[in-house]
Amino acid sequence: MTDRRDFLKTSTLLGFGATVPAFLSRTAATAAPTGKPGAKDTILVVVQLTGGNDGLNTLVPHKDAEYYKLRPSLAIPKDQVKGIGHDLGLHPAMEATARLFNDQSAVCVVQGVGYPNPSQSHFRSMDIWQAASTQETLSEGWVGKALKTQPGPAFHLAAGNESAPLALNGAPVRVPSITSLEDFQLKMAAASGADQAAQKGVITGVAATPTSPGSPNRLLDFVARTQLNTYASSDKLATVGKNYQPKVPYPETPFASRLKLAAQLIEAGTGARIYYVSLANFDTHAGQGGAAGAHANLLRQLSDGLSAFYRDLAERGHKDRVCVMTFSEFGRRAGENSSKGTDHGSGAPMFLVGGKVKPGVVGEHPSLTKLEAGNLVHGIDFRRVYAAVLDKWLGIESQSVLGPGFDPAEVFAV
Repeated sequence: MTDRRDFLKTSTLLGFGATVPAFLSRTAATAAPTGKPGAKDTILVVVQLTGGNDGLNTLVPHKDAEYYKLRPSLAIPKDQVKGIGHDLGLHPAMEATARLFNDQSAVCVVQGVGYPNPSQSHFRSMDIWQAASTQETLSEGWVGKALKTQPGPAFHLAAGNESAPLALNGAPVRVPSITSLEDFQLKMAAASGADQAAQKGVITGVAATPTSPGSPNRLLDFVARTQLNTYASSDKLATVGKNYQPKVPYPETPFASRLKLAAQLIEAGTGARIYYVSLANFDTHAGQGGAAGAHANLLRQLSDGLSAFYRDLAERGHKDRVCVMTFSEFGRRAGENSSKGTDHGSGAPMFLVGGKVKPGVVGEHPSLTKLEAGNLVHGIDFRRVYAAVLDKWLGIESQSVLGPGFDPAEVFAV
């Protein structure tokens, strides 16, 4: 009979980090392999552009003379804009996204997105976007509410010690923040290889020893088997990490590395349907730059990372499973400031990338002559885009998450 001391010995062998989710052993063990029934659930990757991305230099109205009047030093020269039709073009640093738009019809651009009475505070506006609500007190996020409606795994792919966003609050199981597949590795207390092997043997041996239905050791049996399944799952993910060979090269940036991690988890069949990742430093009050500079460098990271991620998964057969959605807490003002930067504004574009998005441009570009206190006026409430993602993509009834009054925007071809 296994006594209390043995129970404590075996049950404390698994020193997983606090980020390892309880569902990992279940989903990794039961998810169908790629190409098999049950493996084709749609997947959403949310990309947060932290700091307030300048939408006017991201999606450029290069045929509007007013644009060049408002931005004498920051405007993108017409001959450098990457045209996408509709008298619009993308910043030259977003060449890879322009190719996805023009060559693969895999990009939907939603113009002039925002919400009524927009806040100019980073914290308040980000909370509004993450909670999908303008209520004064916000404690649950729209993704968390969605997971409460349709429970399932999700991952926050964190940058360093980045804390989990409000968007994930309210989920029935805490969404783990991870930085690499190593976060899932079995952490043994022993230092030497021989001792680690012995500890693994104890785990395997205890889990393989059955107990009778009436045995007082049923709890031990349950715990041990759960640990063994979790160990096997972490082993599987470790193998994926070692063997994963991207179909296309990823840029050597932290942002692209997080998207590559998402691709690995998707290919591993973990069962997760929502991934959340951020790219920071879009608060370009000074020295923003035009065709080159700080903002251009950020847009290049975004564009090249998204392109590599989409093309990698497309070549693996996931093209029609995955949709990437970008957002930022607000745009920037129409006119540049005296520091050759832009101040907090509104009415910015969102991008959706995937094999089933409605390719092209949705909505009207905000007027550059009818501004409110120097800000672009939004035309589409961001919750309409969320509603489309929930209703049309994830199969989650959007009113249960967003409340009534938000008709889904037409951003999907399905």
